[in-house]
Amino acid sequence: MTVPAPRARRRPSTLGRLLPLLLIGALLAPVGLLLTTTWRQTTDDRDLAVRERLGVQYLSALGSVTDALVEAQTAAINGRPVSGEALNRAVEEAAAVDAHIGVELLSQERWAGVRARLEALRGRSATDPESAYTAYSEVSDLLLALHRKVRESSGLVRDPAADSFFLQDSAGQDLPEAVVAAGRLADLGTLVSRRPAAEQPRGLLELTGLRVAALGPATDLVDNLRSAVDGSESTDLGANVLTPLDTYQRSVEALAAYSTPANGRGPVDPRQLSAAGLNTQRAARQLQPVILSELDALLVERIDELDRDRWLTAGAGVVAGLLLGWLAALLFAAGRRARHRAALAATHTGSPDTSAALDRWQPGDGESRRLPPTAGDPHGLPPTADDPRGLQPVGTARDPETAQWGAFDAAR
Repeated sequence: MTVPAPRARRRPSTLGRLLPLLLIGALLAPVGLLLTTTWRQTTDDRDLAVRERLGVQYLSALGSVTDALVEAQTAAINGRPVSGEALNRAVEEAAAVDAHIGVELLSQERWAGVRARLEALRGRSATDPESAYTAYSEVSDLLLALHRKVRESSGLVRDPAADSFFLQDSAGQDLPEAVVAAGRLADLGTLVSRRPAAEQPRGLLELTGLRVAALGPATDLVDNLRSAVDGSESTDLGANVLTPLDTYQRSVEALAAYSTPANGRGPVDPRQLSAAGLNTQRAARQLQPVILSELDALLVERIDELDRDRWLTAGAGVVAGLLLGWLAALLFAAGRRARHRAALAATHTGSPDTSAALDRWQPGDGESRRLPPTAGDPHGLPPTADDPRGLQPVGTARDPETAQWGAFDAAR
């Protein structure tokens, strides 16, 4: 019978060899994109929080300057000698902070202008309270503009969390504006009481407008702090903020009451108004470091969380790389084993010409369906007239029909 030659294994195509690489790339691309995007987003959020902490540090220094400036203004309006020690100390501390982080917060130019105006106030005479009030008000406006600049350049105005956003808005905008406006309100009450009777109505109008300007940021401050406490997950925020906030709110209510003219037309008591303004400033001085401290604590906690997220992202990237490397090693090892088996099969199969010859040989109609004997085969016979191919084995009976026609075939 026909013995078919074993088929040689086909060589893998180019697509088959590249398929493992394509699979690995298809897995690596989305995983790498996801991890890279997560890492960048986390890093950006962390950088923003670190920059916000710089803003908190700068606002703390500016708060001390604001308090000292308001106190110096009150002393100049009331004809008392201005003690420059507190103001000078606050200015030096703010200058040190600006020299350290002013370049990063883009505040050096503005601070240089504010500092020059503050130094110019030292040589001003206290003989003219009206001009002193105007000069101090101009410097206060520049100082408030510097507060806004620091909040913008540090990213505090873009804080993503609700509690920290309300805290930075309170400490960086509402509280400084409320302190400056309260000081102006108390000092203006003193100035109006000294003006001639003919100028009293105009002075009361100025006092009413300034009263609205002072109570507006104070009210916003109270609302923002309560919103921060209500929306925060920190259990320490409410306990630390609410007590000084209540004290400040009561002082603001007293300031509003003493700055309201009797029957809407009568004069205000400048001594009571000055005392109420002083109490408001003291309450604000106690409240500001609490707000900034809580804000800084929230930022530190956020930075720690972002650091943990970055470590998790890096760990996920390492694990994904190891898994993909392991998968690539398995695929390449499987390919090498397949090529090795194919090479072994080709070695043991034999010559392709012999296999082809065996496939082409087919026995005739009258021939036995037996393979030709090989040399030295004990079962074969030499060729005869009846068995020209010598296929009949020894000791095997011939077919009767073949034997009957054998003589005839021999005669032919």
